[in-house]
Amino acid sequence: MSMPHMPGGGGPMSRTFGQDRSVARRKLSRATLRRILAFARPYRARLSVFLVLIAVEAGLGALTPLLFRHLIDDGITPGRTDVVVTIAGVVALVAVVGAALSVADRWVSAQVGEGLIQDLRTAVFDHVQRMPLAFFSRAKTGALVQRLNGDVLGAQQAFTSTLQNVVSNALTVVFVLAAMLSMSWQLTLVSLVLVPVFVLPARWFGRKIAAITRESYELNAEAAQTMTERFNVAGAHLVKVFGEPEREAASYAGQVERVRDIGVKRALYSTWFRVGLTTVASVAVAIVYGLGGVLAIRGELTVGVVVALTAYLTRLYGPLTAMSNVQVDVMTALVSFERVLEVLDLKPTVTDRPDARDLRAAVARRGADVELVGVGFRYPGGDEVSLASLESVAVPQHDAAADTLLDVSFHVPAGRMVALVGPSGAGKTTISALVTRMYDPTRGAVRVAGEDLRDVTQASLRATVGIVSQEAHLFHDTIAGNLRYARPDATDEELWAALRQAHVADLVAGLPDGIGTVVGDRGYRLSGGERQRLAIARLLLKAPDVVVLDEATAHLDSESEAAVQAALDQALAGRTSVVIAHRLSTIRQADLIVVVDRGRVVQQGTHAELLAAGGLYAELYRTQFAPAAAA
Repeated sequence: MSMPHMPGGGGPMSRTFGQDRSVARRKLSRATLRRILAFARPYRARLSVFLVLIAVEAGLGALTPLLFRHLIDDGITPGRTDVVVTIAGVVALVAVVGAALSVADRWVSAQVGEGLIQDLRTAVFDHVQRMPLAFFSRAKTGALVQRLNGDVLGAQQAFTSTLQNVVSNALTVVFVLAAMLSMSWQLTLVSLVLVPVFVLPARWFGRKIAAITRESYELNAEAAQTMTERFNVAGAHLVKVFGEPEREAASYAGQVERVRDIGVKRALYSTWFRVGLTTVASVAVAIVYGLGGVLAIRGELTVGVVVALTAYLTRLYGPLTAMSNVQVDVMTALVSFERVLEVLDLKPTVTDRPDARDLRAAVARRGADVELVGVGFRYPGGDEVSLASLESVAVPQHDAAADTLLDVSFHVPAGRMVALVGPSGAGKTTISALVTRMYDPTRGAVRVAGEDLRDVTQASLRATVGIVSQEAHLFHDTIAGNLRYARPDATDEELWAALRQAHVADLVAGLPDGIGTVVGDRGYRLSGGERQRLAIARLLLKAPDVVVLDEATAHLDSESEAAVQAALDQALAGRTSVVIAHRLSTIRQADLIVVVDRGRVVQQGTHAELLAAGGLYAELYRTQFAPAAAA
């Protein structure tokens, strides 16, 4: 016989055995529970309708065996055809109404569930993109994606499938027991004696299956990480240069082989459990039929009551077994919610103040000069910007970093260029990150147009300050799509104008699809110099007042470097610029050279002044810049 809602048969119980029972020991604070309920507040009317539909559906499910009883006792046994036809029609009507209710509650639950998924994903995505750069340098991308996918889906189950199962199973047990007790308390007690035979194996098998399921999740994650690393352009290139296809295939085969073995073992556990419960259920039905049949022969029960009781057994054991794991189901859903809230509770370190001003107004008044005043900075520790669970470490890291910058001060008048020079690790890139407000200084202030960057809106800062870095990142999109990321309303004519200014229009025009050409993952269909010139075109389209160049030509060959430099000259014309320099021509063009060493400004001046003064700049010139110029 079949057992509704039994594990392995696709019913509600089958989800429980893939879950970690350790979550049942977790405790959620009242504040967390209140926040979880807050997400459901916009859907409370639909949730109320959902609960009513579930209750009515459970009641109809408990009504059918009673109808069978009357069909036999009041219709078939006395030979009353009219009663048989009427009750059979009612049974059919109950089935139709039950089916309609199933569709209705699924429709309502889908509205609630999909709405919650949208709300949670939108909230997490919006929050994560506001996190500082240090957050993304520490968190694993896969862990973030899991929060947006797996944990969000688990969280919405708290108000859909988990809520439905808990309420439906509880009401079904109440209705069924009430009906069974009203017909025969003796057979009902016999039926309840067998409940441990269902519940205890469910818990034992649940622990076994949960253990191997956790292992399969870990192995699947490792296999997915392998694919992610090997299937992106940079990883594929590394494999082709250093790797061996046979070794890679063997390594991946070893990972998925263990997943296969676990899958077979899990299938066997589930099958043994399903077969065992089905056998026990059949024995229970046989006992009820045997004892009930004896009582019916004695005249203590009717045949209809015996048939109804056996029908109720199929509606009793499944929900009772499922309810034995209800704490695991509920806590699994709520812990997923907690993991989502954990991300939402991580505060961005760079935010707009309530009274933040528009930087563009100050730039219009006095020009876009850049000034650093007594700036000190240390990079934030892991416990300040990230979560241990997103870094795959056991506990938060309280790593107190040393200061990267110490009392840095200099001023760049509007429309002028400053070149930052110094040995590797001196703090040049950190200064550029502060000017673009990737971070806020620990001490002192960074000002543009006289405004402390912490006092202006980030939107107006992005409109005022642009950057071109060593690695020009392009999305897997068309050239037009990548350019319009800077200005979504730009026309095709404006795109071509920016491409011409960046000295890359002829190249794009020669492509089969022109600006509609897809550049590939990270823009790898283009050369490094071509990507840089597209990045400069994107900057020109944005038309910022301040430009930051972080060694934008550092890794290019001489021909590409010359093309990019010509584009940069166009981009920097008339703009305030902060340039991390490695080329002699850039240094000579600079209105001010700031020499940085170990986080401090050790020299400032023009090229001629600093050469005459001697010191670190003169040493760098002799060892780095002069040989490059002679070559």
